[in-house]
Amino acid sequence: MNYKMVVLDLDGTLLDDDKLISDKNAYILHELHKRGIHIVIATGRNYYMAKVLTEKIKSTEPTILANNGAISRYYQDDELIEKNYLEYSTFLDIYRLGRKYNLNPILHVDGYQEGYDLILECENYKEAYLGYIKDDLRRAKFKDFQKESIDNILSVCYYEDYEKLSKLSKNIESIRGDFNIIFNQNISKRTVLEFLNINGCKWCALKKYIDSLGIDKDQVIAMGDDNNDIQLIKNVGLGIAMRNATQQCKSAADYISRKTNNESGVYYELSEIFEIY
Repeated sequence: MNYKMVVLDLDGTLLDDDKLISDKNAYILHELHKRGIHIVIATGRNYYMAKVLTEKIKSTEPTILANNGAISRYYQDDELIEKNYLEYSTFLDIYRLGRKYNLNPILHVDGYQEGYDLILECENYKEAYLGYIKDDLRRAKFKDFQKESIDNILSVCYYEDYEKLSKLSKNIESIRGDFNIIFNQNISKRTVLEFLNINGCKWCALKKYIDSLGIDKDQVIAMGDDNNDIQLIKNVGLGIAMRNATQQCKSAADYISRKTNNESGVYYELSEIFEIY
């Protein structure tokens, strides 16, 4: 197959557990870029953090599908490709339902150009968000979620034990509007539950992008490790689950990488497919 694009998740895939890109992984991506292969990063992280974490491969001029595909930009100049916001009324329904379970949401928003990516409500953030929010709050704002409308919501994120979030997800009939829901389970001992615009998914964002370039889905390779990668892996020409992936992700893949994210698994699969050593 004449593959024209490689799409990679970050955490658990391109990045090792120290959140670094190995020299081998960087090497193979630089070589692919030289051959005219499009490099795409598809991540649940916000655009700002995705840029920081991929600085080592910036010369490959990657396209970044951030916040699980809710927003897409070109790394080179930050040009916006597409954005999909969640309606504020839908968020309020999610928020009020979550409070019944004593859950505190984190809002990922499109504020990159204005210098912020998160909106929080609880100032006791370490306790309220169970360690999801670190000490660096330079790109976060605090706000009462119900006082005024928020019109740039990319995702509503909950970080909690799976059982508690599962109860919330099973009682979403009261939420108005169309939305997408994602369970990520390969992040830590806790689970991340996200609510996004109905078009907020990695595969939705990628499909629109490859259509704009005239690239067929069968000409795309995708690699990932978590449940937010499943639709992407199922729909492209060659979907590869990392050896360290969730079982659901592995079941959706064409095959499983021989090595983990801590062993430069991306390099070993791509070098063999493209015969670059």
